[in-house]
Amino acid sequence: MPFEFSFTEEQEKFRRDVREFIHNEIMPTVANYDKIEKLPIENMEKMSEQGYFGLTVPEKFGGKGLSKIEYGILLEELGAICASHGTILGAHLGLCVTPIILFGTEEQKNKFLPPLASGKSIGAFALTEPGAGSDAANLQTTATADGDDFILNGTKIFCTNGDKADYIIVFASNDKSLGPMGGITAFIVEKNMTGFSVGKKEKKLGLRASSTIELIFENCRVPKENILGDIGAGFMIALSTLDGGRVTLAVGSLGAAQRALDLSVDYLRQNQGEGGNLSNRQSIQWKLADIAMEVYASKFMCYNNLVELEKYYEVIESKEKVPRQLRDRVSRGSAISKAYVSEVASRAITTAIEIQGLTGITAGSELERGFRDSFIAEIYEGTNDIQRMIIAKELLGLGL
Repeated sequence: MPFEFSFTEEQEKFRRDVREFIHNEIMPTVANYDKIEKLPIENMEKMSEQGYFGLTVPEKFGGKGLSKIEYGILLEELGAICASHGTILGAHLGLCVTPIILFGTEEQKNKFLPPLASGKSIGAFALTEPGAGSDAANLQTTATADGDDFILNGTKIFCTNGDKADYIIVFASNDKSLGPMGGITAFIVEKNMTGFSVGKKEKKLGLRASSTIELIFENCRVPKENILGDIGAGFMIALSTLDGGRVTLAVGSLGAAQRALDLSVDYLRQNQGEGGNLSNRQSIQWKLADIAMEVYASKFMCYNNLVELEKYYEVIESKEKVPRQLRDRVSRGSAISKAYVSEVASRAITTAIEIQGLTGITAGSELERGFRDSFIAEIYEGTNDIQRMIIAKELLGLGL
């Protein structure tokens, strides 16, 4: 595991360019999208023009072919300004596009990656069900073989981009008697397939500019050529995908924590409190120092884990056997990053509100929106309680 990390000159330039774009094109609109609870289609089109929806897709499939480090930079900068935009991109690129790159056939890559990379098509990932959230192995959606097709029946919930997605990675039980290892298969479902429909849209405390959707499968016919990976290998595909999703989710939370720190510093530099400048009070200084320490640690943690994730995915894509030590290290590292940094962000935003007082909780303010957005990071892609179970079991050698 690397213990030193620095960005290249190209990556620093990429960050500057991303920040300029987000501050000029995205930031002025986010308060309104949050207020009207509308998917930011116009901003998604602008992001597509920048190549963000195909950032890590190989160039031969129409993407920019950049690494997980650049992807982390992008999500960090998005997370600082609007978690909804980061969530939309993460569900598309991290949870839908990535498993196609890693496990798809050449035919699947040629068919699905170019439109996804261009942003003309949007992707989603459907694992969670009413009775299978953190316990993803308890899937009730079924996949029954029928000639050259599989018939899917069941319901998925809390699917980000579900109403906009053209392609959705869907997990279903092909044989419940086999359990998760061998009994779950991943499918690429296309929105125009017979028997697939979109259900209700959730109203949420935060992430109001992203759509969270129920998906319904009623005798949905999916051809065998849309099976992702091998029959029965879906659970491992889900775990490998979520390992990456959790690290990049943590990077988005890092951006939110850094933004809370920056807003706190700006506020203290510009505002006087009763009895003198608030920044001169030791109690305030210590609050600020606590945020800074956790942000500093989080940055090293996230980007070191992204380096490990890059190695992990390179081995998977090469079709070679993944060393158990590397798999365990990535799984444990992603769980640690997700749990720790998401909670750092919540603490940082709460502390920033305490520093600003009434200013921080004014409806529509950046901190008020950030407060509402922050807590979902402790819940989705595996609750932080589940991450603690993964960490402990890995440490104790008990496996998953």
